[in-house]
Parts: sequence; structure tokens; C-alpha cells
Amino acid sequence: CAIAVSILPREKINGLLGRAPAGGGTFCSCSRFATLGAEAWTMGDMHRRPIGQRIEWLFDLAKRHGEEFRGPEASLARERYLARHPTAIAVLKCMDGRINIPVATGSPTGILMPFRNLGGMFDLGWPHLGEVLSSHVMRMVHAGRRVLLLITYHFAKGDPKRGCAGFHYDTRAAMEHTRDIYTQVEAIFGRGHGTVYPLICGFETDEEALIVHGSGGAVLDLATYEGAADALEGELGALLPDMPTQVRADLAPLLRGNLAHVAAIREENARGARLLDIEHHEWALCLGRGFDFLHTPNVALIVGPYSPNLAEPIHKAATILRSNMEAGRIPDDGLLVLASVPYDDIGVDRARAELKARFLSRFAGEVIARAPPPLDPTTLAVLVSADP
Repeated sequence: CAIAVSILPREKINGLLGRAPAGGGTFCSCSRFATLGAEAWTMGDMHRRPIGQRIEWLFDLAKRHGEEFRGPEASLARERYLARHPTAIAVLKCMDGRINIPVATGSPTGILMPFRNLGGMFDLGWPHLGEVLSSHVMRMVHAGRRVLLLITYHFAKGDPKRGCAGFHYDTRAAMEHTRDIYTQVEAIFGRGHGTVYPLICGFETDEEALIVHGSGGAVLDLATYEGAADALEGELGALLPDMPTQVRADLAPLLRGNLAHVAAIREENARGARLLDIEHHEWALCLGRGFDFLHTPNVALIVGPYSPNLAEPIHKAATILRSNMEAGRIPDDGLLVLASVPYDDIGVDRARAELKARFLSRFAGEVIARAPPPLDPTTLAVLVSADP
């Protein structure tokens, strides 16, 4: 189940959904939003559209993604992929909307398990994070699968100020934090790396290139790699000699995909076609889990529900969205806050997911309203429920 909160100027909400009752919100289904056909818009054009049309586009994207994901072709393709590459891959990463590892590696939807927070800052001692991560690992182990845990940091080589705001653009500090997480992973899952393999990776956002960190300070930087794509698996063997053979074979397709992606990005950069993408242009804040449909980079800042101080990443995200408006990178006519909580079973599990999503959406709205100065002093929350 997914619950969304649209935080918009009151007149925009009234125009989208009809007049809302005084002192409350309107509960409606996703079908109340018309679909526009996202293929008719370029990404640059979409970012400049009025907030109501952007929300319609986003719900249309989610609808089309869900239909495709549930379809027989996509389902069978995932099963074939997992049969060839059984290693379960999870990614700890920043909430930054420019970081989309499935897109940057050409991975099928639903293969990589994301964990997001401000700056990629995590502490495996956090109660909820520890429970979710451990539960995921144990499910994979019970199915006979190893787990590759990518611990990421990011930066921009063209301008440090396009780097990670969570670490105040200090890439060295971000890298040090990934080493702390690496140590925590070893403390929980073992230092032998036979079942859970932690791997530190950098992500350069200007060209969307991965940097794989190996032992002894060695790195494999796909932005400067000049070898053949088919040789990458061998490169991993030299860089990470303790990595199990199957894990190495399952990581190699991601690196080959990233190599091709970087080449395509460079072609776009040469044409000046990516000026929009290298800067922050997010206009939505997604809170919770279950945002796989957002395969479109630079649309939303995605905050996982992991930090005990959840207000901090929400406040930082609101600050970034406000700066996007003030810089003219997006219209200043409103933003969307979308809270999502997945569930496995109908009944109690589903009811609890709805309640939790309502809380997250309400909590985010309160944090944003307190941010100095408020993004919009005359906002109205509209709840939107989407069944799976």
C-alpha cells in the first residue's frame, strides 16, 4: 500500500481534486488523477510544468511501471536474470535524486534492494534499519543466496558544490563514513565475507560513473577504465581477491552496464543535453520504502524511514527543494510529499502499513511547516491511497 501527501497551494489542490473540506484533507484513489502520457514530455519540459501536471505525470509513471512490472514478460525476465545471477544485491545510498544505480548500471527493475538516507549516512545500530537489513539478509540466506552490500558515497568532479550536501560537500568525510559502515557490516555478518560481502563504491554524478574500492587502497574507476568490458570480471578478481566467484560474476554485469552508461552520458554531455541532470532539479520528497517505479533520475529526494532522527533528512530535503525553487530550476508553485510503506499480507499487515504511511506523511508535513521559512504558509495536505 502507498499513501501520498500532496503539499500544494490551496488553489492548486482545489483545481486538481475539487474543493477540500475545511480543516481536513481529501482521501481519494490514484485513479482520480488523469494520465497525460509521459512519453509526450521530455524530462526538461516535465520539470518546468505546473505542479498539478507533474503530479499527474508521476502517478502515470507509477501506474505504467506497476503494469509492466507485474506483466508476464518482465516477471519471466527477472526470474531468468536471478537464475543466472543469484547474488542478492542491496545498496546503501544517499537520498539525492541524481543517484539511480539501477539506471546507471542498466539493471532490471526489482533486482537491487535500495536503502536511502541523507548523505548515505547509516548506523546499523539504528533499530529499524538493523531489523530491515537483517531480515532481508536472512531471507536471502534461507533461499541459499549470498548478499552483496554496496556501500556508496557520491561526488561531482565538475564542481564540489554539486556533491553531497549531507556531508557539506566533503567527499573525504563521506568516504570515511562508508568505511565505518563497512566495519559495522563485518561486526554483524562476519569478516570472512563468505555470505555477506560489503563493498565500498563511489558514484560520480556528472558522468554517473562507479568507482569500486578494493583492498590496499586500489580502485577500479569506470570513468577512466580503458580495458574491454569483458575483462571487468577479471579486474574484479585482482581488485577483490576474497570476493566469492559467484558474487564477482554477478557484480560484473552491473559494471559492464555502467561502462556503457558512462559512454552514453558523455555523448549527451557533448551535446549539452544533460545540463539539467547534473544539478539538483528534484520537486518531490519521497518518504519510506517502495519507490522502485522512480527509475527517472532527479525527480525526487528519497528518504528511507531508518534514522531515529527522521526530521533531519526531511528538513534537509525540504531545504534542497526550496533552493531548487529559489534558483528557478523548478517552478515555485508547490511540491509533492509521497509516503510509502510496503506490506506482505492483507488484513493486519496492510492496515498497519496504511497507518504507518499516514503517520509518515503527517510527520513530514509538520517538519516542512516548521522549516524556516516555511515552504508555503498556506498549504493543505491531500492524502492519496494506492492499492498494490
